[in-house]
Amino acid sequence: RICKPLSDIVFQKTKGNPFFVLEFMQSLCTRGLLWYNRQQKRWVWNESIIRSEEITDNVKYLLASKLNGLPGNLQGVLKVLACFGTSTSEQLIGYLSETIEYSAIRDRLDDAISGGFIEKDGKGGFKFVHDKVREAAYNLIPTSDKNQFHYDLGKLLHATCKGKEVGDVQFVIVSQINRGLQLIESHPSLRMEIAELNMKAGNVGLDRSDFV
Repeated sequence: RICKPLSDIVFQKTKGNPFFVLEFMQSLCTRGLLWYNRQQKRWVWNESIIRSEEITDNVKYLLASKLNGLPGNLQGVLKVLACFGTSTSEQLIGYLSETIEYSAIRDRLDDAISGGFIEKDGKGGFKFVHDKVREAAYNLIPTSDKNQFHYDLGKLLHATCKGKEVGDVQFVIVSQINRGLQLIESHPSLRMEIAELNMKAGNVGLDRSDFV
């Protein structure tokens, strides 16, 4: 009963989303809006200020601060996952683990799960616990470097998967490389290679279409 006013506010602000609830409650404690009163032997809070809080801005700030404080190798993996969207297949993780750059990716995935940033998706792959986490992870990459990051990631996967039947991963590879097309304008041989990749992926897409 004592906590009902606070629980009502938290539910209103977070819509009951577990991730938002946890982050919002932590933010209230961090900023002194929720604290334990030893004399009263209970938790107390500043209701008027909490009611005026904007949950989205707070969560973005908290996530950015938390992610920026992570070890570089864990940040690196989260940035890679964010480039693929909200979820990443086990097959894609497998190919990344074959590279020197991401040979320890599975260990870092365990760290990311322990940190509450990602979770298993029920299909063997991994997904961000919330789209705001994915957004914050993606923003770890400076805006000016994003296209280069995508391009390098795509080229790395292409080199690893070359000559293999990789299924849907080829669409991921092409998508990543295409983000950096302007980087190869002065390299005719690369342009031809990437054009062939796009054509191959396009043909596979057409073969799968019910409308062709």
